[in-house]
Amino acid sequence: MKVSLITVCYNSARTLQETIDSVLSQTYTDIEYIIIDGGSTDATPDIIKPYKSRIAHYVSEPDEGLYDAMNKGIALSSGDMVGILNSDDMLAHSGVIADMVKAMDSNTDAVCSDVFIFKNTKDNIVRKYRCTRWKPWMFRLGHQPPHPGFFVRRNCYEKYGLFDLKFKRAADFELLFRFIRVHAIRTRYLSYTSVLMRSGGSSQQGLKAISEANREDHRALRKHGYFSVLPLIWCKYVLKVFQWI
Repeated sequence: MKVSLITVCYNSARTLQETIDSVLSQTYTDIEYIIIDGGSTDATPDIIKPYKSRIAHYVSEPDEGLYDAMNKGIALSSGDMVGILNSDDMLAHSGVIADMVKAMDSNTDAVCSDVFIFKNTKDNIVRKYRCTRWKPWMFRLGHQPPHPGFFVRRNCYEKYGLFDLKFKRAADFELLFRFIRVHAIRTRYLSYTSVLMRSGGSSQQGLKAISEANREDHRALRKHGYFSVLPLIWCKYVLKVFQWI
C-alpha cells in the first residue's frame, strides 16, 4: 500500500525540521511525502532544501489558507492512503505508518488513532486526545475524533469531496462529519498514539477564535441537515475540563 503524507506550512522554520524528520525516519518505505508551503518568508525554504530529493512534491506559493493547502496536497497525492501532518506536529515514532497500513484492512476506509498534545517539549504531555473515548454522537457537541490521527483511503476524497473552503476554522470538523456520519465510511478506532501535536492550534487561540470555530461547527451540522444549537456545542468544553474527551 502506498501512503501519501501531506505537510502544509507557512513560516514554520521553528518546528518544521522535526516534522520532516519524523516522516523520513519511518520504517515503512512506500511513502509519498508532499509539502505545501504558502510562500513562507522566513527560513522555511532553507530547512526544506536539503530534503528535496526525498520529497515527492514540494509547492511554495500563496494560498487561501490551511485547508486550501491541504486540498492542493490531496490533489497531488497518488497513495492508497492519505494522512495529513501539520508543520508543528510529528509522528510519534518510526513505526507509525507501518502500523497504520497494517490497521487499514480490506474492511476499513479510515483509521482513527490517538493524538497526544504537548507544550514546549514532546515529553511535556498536557492532554491525551483519545479517539476511543470519542463517540459519533459527540459531533452534536461540535466534537470530532482527532484529525491529525485520521488516515483515510484516498478514494474517499474522490467520492465525497475535499475540505470545504467556506469553513475557515472548522473545515476539518465538517469533512470528518461528512465522511464518518453522513457517508458512514468504515472507520476503525485504535487505542494507539500516532501523532504528537503542539498545543495552540488556530482553533485554540483565544475566545474569539473558539467562538468562530463553534459557529462553524454549528453551520457544518446545519449544512448536512442535522439539528444543532450553539449552546449545545459549547457543552464540549465541560467534557474537556473533566478529561472525558
